[in-house]
Amino acid sequence: MTIQSAQEAKAWGEFGRHLRSWRRQAGLTQQQLGLRVGYHHSLISRLEAGLREPPVGLVRRLDTTLEAGGELAAIAAAPRKVPYGPAPAPADPRLFGALPGGGTAGGTDGGTGGKDALDPLLWPAALPAEGLPCPLHGTAGCAVPERAEVASLLGGLTTAGSRLTGPAYPEAELLHGLTAALACLIRDALHRDATDGVGTVEGLLRAVVRWAEEVNAAGRLPYGQLRLAAQYAQVAGRLRMQRGQSSIGMAWFGHGLGWADAVRDASARATLLSDMCTLVRLDEDAAATVGYAEAIGAVDPRRHWVATLSHLYQARGHALGQDAAECRRQIVLARRRFARLGTRDLLEAPWLAGAEGEMRLESAVGGALRDLAAVTGDRATALRAVDATARSRARLPPLMRGTQLLLTLRLADCWACAGDPGAAVALAAPVLGAAARSREQMVSTELRGLHARLFPAWGAVPEVREYRSRLLDARF
Repeated sequence: MTIQSAQEAKAWGEFGRHLRSWRRQAGLTQQQLGLRVGYHHSLISRLEAGLREPPVGLVRRLDTTLEAGGELAAIAAAPRKVPYGPAPAPADPRLFGALPGGGTAGGTDGGTGGKDALDPLLWPAALPAEGLPCPLHGTAGCAVPERAEVASLLGGLTTAGSRLTGPAYPEAELLHGLTAALACLIRDALHRDATDGVGTVEGLLRAVVRWAEEVNAAGRLPYGQLRLAAQYAQVAGRLRMQRGQSSIGMAWFGHGLGWADAVRDASARATLLSDMCTLVRLDEDAAATVGYAEAIGAVDPRRHWVATLSHLYQARGHALGQDAAECRRQIVLARRRFARLGTRDLLEAPWLAGAEGEMRLESAVGGALRDLAAVTGDRATALRAVDATARSRARLPPLMRGTQLLLTLRLADCWACAGDPGAAVALAAPVLGAAARSREQMVSTELRGLHARLFPAWGAVPEVREYRSRLLDARF
């Protein structure tokens, strides 16, 4: 058994002991508890023995049924109680198996290697860049190689059969260059269709994983390589998600989570769980959304930015579940933690700083309140959603055109939920063509939600009839 798997077994043993204690305190047999949560009693037995990982949805039901106050969810979400930093031994070889999107860790399909996609005007001068820290030195402020030098290295990196270890590839320099390349690709996505570049990102990611596998086979933990792979996996997953390819996106997030856990990268774990939470929310799975959101908070409650994300995602989950009181409570907690963000928080999550951070906070709050208004029909809540979404839209950086489109549609939907179809159509009509042509899943979801509220209730209103006619023209 590897050190990592032994730690996991110990963690699930801790979960099992607490589960057994809460079950006995409730006066239930394993069979009775299984019937109450909808699982066979043999699974309850295996969980109490620490023999397997509990499903996220089951953990939440166990917490509720046994009135454990979230204790079981916290243990399940943060099973590796070990210090951060490199582990003393190689990682589990299973981390380097077949990868999503076609091909394997040793393949070269899915991209050009990135050398032709690196715009010199977007090349960062140092790390962190676009929220990406140095995989070796964190937020210390590392210089990056010149773009032309990195472009020449990438050709060898993605060549089938090439070895990536040895003096021809200085490790720190290559890790710095690959992180800068990812930052460059992220910046490029702000200037063009956000779904472009997925092949380049995935091609480089496969090369990084192959490099990590070589280092691991040599008997050394590929610490920097796995941290970098987790960063690339997150971007690849988001690009797949924006294309509407949720299953591939979730698979990349899952791989990224495994790589982040192998090197105790708490920041990557929190952000990857956030993306997984977004995917299950788009599927309108309220329980899973809350479960993943609670898992974010359990990564490290001392980090205010992690707690802020957790509360925001919990608010959206409870909104889907029509729990108005808990949704509003989570919004209050999110605002409170956001106000306490410190220097370390903003180094790890720079996208929460300044106007951009306020934009992201208000966007999530507006989304939660809109979701709540949509399922409850409460127009006062819808008006609060209008205020939050309008504040978010006003703070939007000009280059984030995809987000501008999304927030415009959300604001229109907030007005529809508030009972003002005229305001909704006035906002949505100018962007209707762009929204109908968009391939981004979140934009399509916002557009469908707006129309679900607008057409059944106000289809006879002249402005809405004209808008619907324009929609049909835009689609054909």
